[in-house]
Formats: sequence, C-alpha cells, structure tokens
Amino acid sequence: MKHVLVIGGGVAGMEASVRLSQMGYAVSIVEQSDKLGGKLNRWHSLSPDNSNASDLLGKLKSQIHQGIHKHLNTEVLSVIKNKLHFVVGLSDGTDLKTDAILVSTGFDVFDAQKKEEYGYGIYDNVITSADLEQIFRDEDELKTTSGTAPKRIGIIHCVGSRDEKAGHTYCSQVCCITAVKQAIEIKEHLPDSEVFCFYMDLRMFGRKFEDIYRDAQVKHGIQFIRGRLSEAFENPDGSVMLKAEDTLLGKPLKMNVDKVILMVGMIASAKTKKIKELLNLQIEDDGFYSIADTHYESTKSSVPGIFVAGACTGPKTIENTINDARAAAIQISEYLKQ
Repeated sequence: MKHVLVIGGGVAGMEASVRLSQMGYAVSIVEQSDKLGGKLNRWHSLSPDNSNASDLLGKLKSQIHQGIHKHLNTEVLSVIKNKLHFVVGLSDGTDLKTDAILVSTGFDVFDAQKKEEYGYGIYDNVITSADLEQIFRDEDELKTTSGTAPKRIGIIHCVGSRDEKAGHTYCSQVCCITAVKQAIEIKEHLPDSEVFCFYMDLRMFGRKFEDIYRDAQVKHGIQFIRGRLSEAFENPDGSVMLKAEDTLLGKPLKMNVDKVILMVGMIASAKTKKIKELLNLQIEDDGFYSIADTHYESTKSSVPGIFVAGACTGPKTIENTINDARAAAIQISEYLKQ
C-alpha cells in the first residue's frame, strides 16, 4: 500500500487525509500542535450561513479514523528524496518512508501590533477580529475595559492586507465578509449600539455575501464609511479617537468610539520558510508557496511527488480550502498511479 505524508492538520490537511484514505492509501498527518483543526479551533461561526465552526470541526475530526496515523506535537526535521520515495525524520523520533507529501501548513494571522498607529497592544479597547471571534466562541460579552457594554464600535478593514507599508499588497479575501458578519453579531448582542465599518473597497465576491452586506445596512443599521484609518488615540476615559478620511465625501473625519475591532488579514505561515528549505520548494514574493499552474495544476509544487493545498498557497475561504484539499487528493492519486 502506498503512503502519503500530510504536513499540517488543519482544514486542508484533514480533508485531504480523509479523501486519500478513502482512495486506499495509507496516510500519516504531522501536526505541530496538540490537536487537529488549526485556526478553526478558535473560530465561532462561519460565513455566509453563520454556521457553527465547531460543527464543521467536529465533522472533519469524526472522519479521521484510526487508519489515519496522527503525529501530534511533532515537526518535520529532515527529508531525504530517493528515486521513488521520501524518507522523513520527525521530532518524535519516527522515520517515515512515504511515496508522496502534501504540504498544508495553512496561514498565520497578521500581527496587528506592527500597525502601531492603530493602538493594538497599546490601548486596552483595541482588539482584533480574532480576539472578537474568541469572545463569541467563549460566550463572553463584548465589554470595554471599564466593564460596560460599548455604545459605539469601529471596525477597521484591511489591517495588514493591501498595505505596502505592512509588506502585504494582496487581498486576504475573507476580511470584508468577516467584518460584516461580526458587525451583525455585535448588533444582535448589543442592539442599542452603533457600529461603523471603515473600509477601502468592499469585496463581497462570494455567493450570498452581497445579501449579507445589504442586510447589515437595512436590517441592522450598520454604517459603512469608505476611508482608511490613519491613526487612533486613547482618550482620558479609555475611549478611542479615530482619525480617517471619508474618501466619498473627500473630507477628514474624527470619531470617538468605545471599542475598536481590527480586521487582521492572512499572511504566510511561519512554517512556510522552514518547510520550503526542507523540501526545496519555491515561494512567491507574497511569501506563499508557488504552484505548478494556476488553472490546471493548482496543488502541484515544483518538486515531483510534493503537493500543496489550502491557505499555504494564498488566502482562501474555508469552502475553497476544502475544495483545494479534494483536488490535491485527486492529483496525488494520479501521481501515485503513474
């Protein structure tokens, strides 16, 4: 029986492992953390249907049967390529001989502290979209540092994305819809609050995304301001002064809010560079892995026998990540049958 090693146990890694196992291949997953699921473990609900992230995570995990061997708290230390297979040394002391490798190391969330002008890590009432999702997941209440419910909330789009100063000029794809989703959730929890979204351009490309955007305005009264935040300052009472420009009106704008949510984008995983060196892979200027062909071989790397799937090749929605993993399983099977 031919063997496939999957590096990374997030959404892409789990889905590809299940599909490969169903095709009759032996599969091993190497995951550096103590559990499978990746970023999905810290998410509350998913767009566009507001489904529970835990339900999807449970469904993916339920299909990881005993025949799929898991190496948790484990990293890849060495890779030696022979003519027909790879010998992979793992940090748990295991040496695996495998016929193909799938890299699904996912993404990292942009560190908002690198945008010092926004005040994350400096002002207590500035948090990120990931922080807010954790609050929802833990069923906590969104509060100011004084313990009161915020009356005005500012949501800042494109933090770390489409930003030359941050070094990431690409769109992270999911930030706009996540901002609208979270704005609606805030209004559902705090119906008397005012919520303002500061955006560059709204990229609501997915099915039903535009409907959600319309509902945010019409049903929930969420206000959208086209303009990028320039600075944030903390007031003596702990509230935050936002300075921006309304680019539709062509006027500078100042607004006091009680809470600021920074929509942090996707960046290439810190594991990308390490795995790149071990496997002799190529990466693009944006830090994500190169692929053989954008349209036809989107999960093949430049090295025969090594494949890539999920957000390690660029920002993706969960739907696209799952489809990418399934495509990778098919391309790996075609490779192994040759």
